[in-house]
Amino acid sequence: MVAALIVAVAVLAWLVLRDTSPVGHFDSAADKDRYLAAYDEAMREMPGPDRVLDVRTDYGIVRVYRYAGPPGTGDLEPFLLLPGTRSGAPVFAGNMPGLLAQRPVYALDLLGEPGMSVQDRPIENHADQARWLHEVLRALPEPGFHLLGLSIGGWTAANLAIHHPEKVASLILVEPVQTFAGLSAELVVRSLPASVSWFPKSWRDSFSSWTAGGAPVEDIAVARMIEAGMSAYTMKQPQPSLIDPQQLRALAVPVLVIIAGNSPMHDSAATARTARENLRYGTVHVYPGASHAINGEHPQRISADIAEFLAG
Repeated sequence: MVAALIVAVAVLAWLVLRDTSPVGHFDSAADKDRYLAAYDEAMREMPGPDRVLDVRTDYGIVRVYRYAGPPGTGDLEPFLLLPGTRSGAPVFAGNMPGLLAQRPVYALDLLGEPGMSVQDRPIENHADQARWLHEVLRALPEPGFHLLGLSIGGWTAANLAIHHPEKVASLILVEPVQTFAGLSAELVVRSLPASVSWFPKSWRDSFSSWTAGGAPVEDIAVARMIEAGMSAYTMKQPQPSLIDPQQLRALAVPVLVIIAGNSPMHDSAATARTARENLRYGTVHVYPGASHAINGEHPQRISADIAEFLAG
């Protein structure tokens, strides 16, 4: 009798408290303010954009920042930067000097994720996830883009190239997850407590530190932004599925893959092997000793590898 009562109370609490919104959203006005304060702090480490765009798509408004490259590079196909989950454009602050030395750069906040983009229509499948990004590219004046995606951003770039390759000049996939190998079991286990917003902040900091090879994160502006995104924002979109090797083999654009040798996200050797075996125009680099925070650990090396890749 007592057990049945407990179950009934638990079910009632779930019905009352469950989130029925069909789109991603901040959990409260105070949560949004806390995230935006952390976002603004992290953005101060980025160079000042020459343009800030809010691009209307069928699924919501996407925040895009444009940065001019060196003199004489205005006609080059620009980079388009896609951040990892629960973060935003400022995650690329350390990479901007090396990228801006090569050509113009666009950076955006993923739709359906914490950031300045605002989702207002459900994203129901991977075709939808490609569609909103395709609509962003279509709204920009350049004929093509070199998509540079980090973590989930790498999957997002590859997913776009699979569904809408029209304006994709190349793919640069830095520690892409669910692209060449599935997620590690340890990641799945460790991410569960970090994904519960009302669990202690220290649990989310511990998870972020683990993904970064044990580096402390409490005093890092970008890490504070990511923690705020984990605790303040509820996402409502399908989890990325592992890309089928047949889809990888069908990619007709050059692809640069940069993998962390000590990635906690996936089996690095298996990831590199799958990329090499299935990409027709692929270049694969494994950085020994690097963690999933590889873009912050090796910004100069990444810039140099990208420059060599594009020159080829």
